[in-house]
Amino acid sequence: MKLTKIIVLIMLSFLGFSKNSTAQEQDWANLTKYKEANTKAKTASVVFMGNSITEGWANVNPDFFTANNYANRGISGQTTPQMLLRFRQDVISLKPKAVVILAGTNDIAGNTGPITLEQIRDNILSMVELAQANDILPIVCSVLPAYDYPWRPGLQPNIKIPKLNALLEDMCTKTGAVYLDYFTSLADERNGLPKKHSYDEVHLTEEGYKELEKMVAACLKKQL
Repeated sequence: MKLTKIIVLIMLSFLGFSKNSTAQEQDWANLTKYKEANTKAKTASVVFMGNSITEGWANVNPDFFTANNYANRGISGQTTPQMLLRFRQDVISLKPKAVVILAGTNDIAGNTGPITLEQIRDNILSMVELAQANDILPIVCSVLPAYDYPWRPGLQPNIKIPKLNALLEDMCTKTGAVYLDYFTSLADERNGLPKKHSYDEVHLTEEGYKELEKMVAACLKKQL
């Protein structure tokens, strides 16, 4: 009887349903967050895929999305492997003309574990290839400047982000994806964000989002 109980517990742990498992661990990519919204939306002209910077955009200026039939599919804290896992349901299913991908800073911060800059690039490359295979224009944004991460200091994102952006720009050149350079316009002399654009060195103020809106609107007007 005791042996049977042990075997059952082991099996449950492999299935991800052990007593110590959390809802977040069971839904690692947060596939449930936009499930209902995707069903209601059915289609969108452009999907914005990203992390908290993208998610926060809809809170600061929701009219930017609703007035243009844009779908915001940002999830706070997410990394590129998580976004890749939910790309089909949160982007492709909405049949947009374009997808705006802003991702990579949480990978550098190590939110879901160790990862190289090349692996981050490759995850974004996979999203680009999925988009192109479904006749969706991929617009890959440069990672925004960050001098340091308040929640995990000392990782030198001010050095790593420019290197990742160079990889992303080269990838776009080779694949035909569109590269949207936010970094150059927003970065200060430290390769960080100035106070008028960020309240914590990472996330944007209203003024910061206004800058993004101008750049992405010009890009979409040119490309679509």
